[in-house]
Order: sequence, then C-alpha cells, then structure tokens
Amino acid sequence: MNITKIELTAFRNLSQLSMEPCSTVNIIYGDNAQGKTNLMEALWLLSGARSFRGARDADLVSFGQENARVCAQFYKGQREQEAEIRFGGKKSAWLNGIQLDSAAKLAGGFCAVVFSPSHLGLIKDGPGERRKFLDTSICQLTPRYIDTLASFSRVLQQRNSLLKDISYSSFLLDTLDIWDEKLASLSAAVSWARERYARRLAEAAAGIYSGISMEKESFTASYARSGMGPGPWEGPEQLREAYREAIAASRGEDLRSGATGVGPHRDDLEILLDGKSARSFGSQGQQRSSVLALKLGEARCMREILGEEPVILLDDVMSELDGGRREYLLNHLAGSQIFITCCDRGYFSSLTQGKSFHMQGGEVLQCESYSAG
Repeated sequence: MNITKIELTAFRNLSQLSMEPCSTVNIIYGDNAQGKTNLMEALWLLSGARSFRGARDADLVSFGQENARVCAQFYKGQREQEAEIRFGGKKSAWLNGIQLDSAAKLAGGFCAVVFSPSHLGLIKDGPGERRKFLDTSICQLTPRYIDTLASFSRVLQQRNSLLKDISYSSFLLDTLDIWDEKLASLSAAVSWARERYARRLAEAAAGIYSGISMEKESFTASYARSGMGPGPWEGPEQLREAYREAIAASRGEDLRSGATGVGPHRDDLEILLDGKSARSFGSQGQQRSSVLALKLGEARCMREILGEEPVILLDDVMSELDGGRREYLLNHLAGSQIFITCCDRGYFSSLTQGKSFHMQGGEVLQCESYSAG
C-alpha cells in the first residue's frame, strides 16, 4: 500500500499539516523537537495500534485545542482508501467513510511497521517487550487474534486471583480445574500463533540482517517456551495437551507462589548474532541492526501474507548506523513506501530516488525530489 496524502490538524505541535509523499523513500529532516516523530506517531496510530511512545490520547491534542484529527488517503487493494482518527473526548475512527466501533478495528485496514529508538528494548529489555512485538505483529495480520489474546489475559488474571484466594478459602480449590482447562486451551492458541509467526519472521529477518551487515554477521531468532518440554508439537491440539500436563505439574508451585508459572506469558523470542546473545554481546550498532531486521522482516511477512506492502516508518534510525547500513536502508528496500526521520541532511546524501521534507516548527518548509535518472 502507498499513502498518497496526509492531513493532520491540532495533533501535538502539528497545528495544520498537509503533505503528499512519494511511493518510495520519504525523508523527514530537521532539528530536534520540530514535529518529525509526531508525524510518524500519527501515521502509526492509523494502524489501529497504540502510540509507540506510550502516550495517552489526551496528550495527542495540541495545547489549547479541544480536538485533533489524523487522516491519510492511501492506495490499497487496487483502490483508493481513507483512514481517519479524531481525538478529543471519545476517540473515534473511520475507514472509507464508515465509522468503526474502535480505532483498533483499523488493524488490517491500514498496514504499517514502525521503528523508533524505544524499540531497542526488543533487544535490551526483558522478554515482555519481545512478546509484545510478536503480539502486535500478529494482530495486524490476523485481527481475530486480538480477541484470543484478550481472553488469555483475562483467564490468566482470574486464575492468578483464584490462586491467591485459595490460601484463605481452601474450598475454592475444586474450581481450579475449570480455569486450568481454559488456560491450557488459550495458551495453546496464543503460543501456536506466536511460534508459527516467529518461524516466518526469523527467516525474513535473517536475510535482511545479512544485507544490512553486508554478509559479515549471521542473525537467528527462535521462539522459546518456558516450562514446557522440548517439542516439537504437530499442531495446536498436541500443544494444548502438553499445556494441560505442564499446568497440572506446576499446580503445587503455583499455589505456593500465588501466580501461574507456565504459559505464553513467560515465553521469549531468543535473538542471536553469530550464535551469541544479541542482548548480552551485541554492540549498539548490532543491536540497532537486529531490531531493524526484525521490523523489516515484519514488513516482509505482512507483504507475503496479506499481499500488500505495509508502510515502513523509521524514526531516528540513522544516527547509530555506519554509511553502508544507511545506504542499504535508503536504496535497497524496493517496493516499500518508507518514511525516515533524521536531523542531518548528510545521512541521506546517497538517496537515489524519493523525496525529502524539511520540517520546522511543525510545518513542512521545503520539499525536494530525487531521481536516479
């Protein structure tokens, strides 16, 4: 898909912005605090996901204004479409003029992948960030997974509450079997979806990392289940039975700790560079390249599964990369519409095709086009 026009009103420091990006690489450059990241955040919100900056909806409306609007016209599914979100009071969303039940319903309609410096937590932080990354990706590909994940979270929370209550009211122990059965079924559904996606993602990310590193380093990623046997399991039914057994075996410890010790809420995505942990042994540049490979691998998976190229949003990605890795991002991602923010014009001096937009004070002051011809 390709965005053909962007319109923002009273969104953070972008009081009134309209721009028409090209279908290839779009560079948004300028000094810090001029609105570059705000633009990327606005586009990402149209995917139906939450802000990658962890912002509340109330924080997105310009100071002194009551409402904000984010709108993008885009070409997808061989036709022109439009997505819109309005903030202020109750958030509302539209797709092609039809109001949706919630902004989350935009998932699958407007497809995007985002990288920001905060996503370095995919490597540097604990397993929770990597689980969240997998879940967010799968939700865009399979919107019904949103309900599966929500059901799993509710059952997990209710079972944990029950484990704590049993220590005071032992007669509740008889009800634990019901929750164990529900937990096993939902754990299998979540874990199976994650593992299938992780295998596909790992293959795509490995190829991209090879290109970014100019084939000097190898990248591998694999889904690791906590508290489970070695597998493999042929399907979700087998996996559900394995969870039944693991949850039953862990019951005594769960009752002592008051928390569920087995399930996809404790799983991880293991990432290795040349066979070593990227988290423990990767340099700053290698860690950033690893996250980029995962994000661009996510985009490739979306293209293969949905048949559409997602929009790729790369916020402040250039500063920690050497010249060769920057050149790869600028000129070797054919077929995707890309938005890249940076401060230094020198970072995109090797751009052969695309547009650059100079942003200052929340406005686009200058637009330039680049062509290899």
